[in-house]
Amino acid sequence: MSSHTTPDEALTTPPDTHGHVSEDRTLRFPDGRRLSYAVYGTPGGRPVFYFHGWPSSRLEARLHEATALQKGVCLIAMDRPGFGLSDFQPRRTILDWPQDVLAVANVLGIQRFAIIGVSGGGPHALACASLIPERLTTVALIGSIGPLDEPHTTAGMMPQNRQLFSLARRAPWLLRLFMEWHARQMRRDFAHFIPRVTKDMSAADHAVFASHPQMRSQMREAFVEACRSGARGASWEAWLFAQPWGFRLMDISKEILLLQGEDDRNVPVSMGRALAAALPHCQATFYPGEGHLSLFLHLAELFDQITAE
Repeated sequence: MSSHTTPDEALTTPPDTHGHVSEDRTLRFPDGRRLSYAVYGTPGGRPVFYFHGWPSSRLEARLHEATALQKGVCLIAMDRPGFGLSDFQPRRTILDWPQDVLAVANVLGIQRFAIIGVSGGGPHALACASLIPERLTTVALIGSIGPLDEPHTTAGMMPQNRQLFSLARRAPWLLRLFMEWHARQMRRDFAHFIPRVTKDMSAADHAVFASHPQMRSQMREAFVEACRSGARGASWEAWLFAQPWGFRLMDISKEILLLQGEDDRNVPVSMGRALAAALPHCQATFYPGEGHLSLFLHLAELFDQITAE
């Protein structure tokens, strides 16, 4: 067990509408900060840390629990600070994240593990690749956000996302007000809210939502949980994405697996190509006709690759 964290009592949530029961666990740091995580899939299986998107929460990993069980993967999903059950961490940087990951790994007795960073979880996965490569077996990015200070990387991004990141750079206080409103609307009436925020997504993503009602339900739970205590965490993280990340992609020596939909409008293919070009050791797969959420349908292939390492 890590010497600087202590495990709290596990908190078992009631079954959701699909009969799922999850065990939410927390770590408490010496300063009192709580960090929450959940474990899905195969107990004792190949350990894979799952870094959720933005704004989302540990509950996003429920989408992949059946696949993790099938592939023998133990999926460990953490709420980043300010999301879900994890306390906000003042002045947090992206480079602070690897130490939180190590704290959970050490408490669970896991020496080496794979990581998957989805969308906004991507920069956090890259921070781990930069700072703790010796603990990682595989690093995978799925529709990952790239540095926003690179020219033309937001080409093809849907307008509302471009506006959000523009606010993050120029008026972070206004972004927080907007995100608080966003969170209230999401909690109040998700069924009417979600069409407004997904209207500009790719045809592939709309098709996934239409044909996978369970995905819609579980994404709702993950999004609402993200803003359980407000939007401070989400607005701070958007600001972090728009700043220099504190490390250089060209210095990452670890091989990175990158999965990117060519029709993704949340994180456009231009951003995926820029990431692939900047990383010295990147095995990139670009999926024609795929969007952002539709890439989740390829996670079984990624698990196969991870467990074969």
